[in-house]
Amino acid sequence: MDKTNIVIGTIGADAHMIGAWVLTKAFQEAGFGVTFLGAVVPQQEFIDAAVETNAKAILVSSMYGMGIIDCEGLRDKCIEAGLSDIILYAGGTVAAPLELEKNWPEIEKRFEDIGFNRVFPNTVMAEDVIQILSSDLGLSE
Repeated sequence: MDKTNIVIGTIGADAHMIGAWVLTKAFQEAGFGVTFLGAVVPQQEFIDAAVETNAKAILVSSMYGMGIIDCEGLRDKCIEAGLSDIILYAGGTVAAPLELEKNWPEIEKRFEDIGFNRVFPNTVMAEDVIQILSSDLGLSE
């Protein structure tokens, strides 16, 4: 069976990439083909890499609290590039830390409203993301 390709990186002006790197290693060990873009990645680079590798998902990391802003418009750009079915995940400290603690359901709703399939807090375990993505892609039994 061919590997399922995914694209991972840290979006926008965020230079934090440890979380994305940890996920990269975990996804590789789980058998996924992973394109790791590193940090400070513009939206278009995620899209270009997804098109080039025929990726089934884009996983966006953000730890500096501005993730919601950096992610706005990504779904529309994916659709324009012919990636209307690609799964979009965001994770990390995707909003101001106090907002994350007090308003997680609202954060999830905001990401859903801009076209993301799921958003994860910075406390999520890599194994959980792998299991959920596998299920979302129809790879789990």
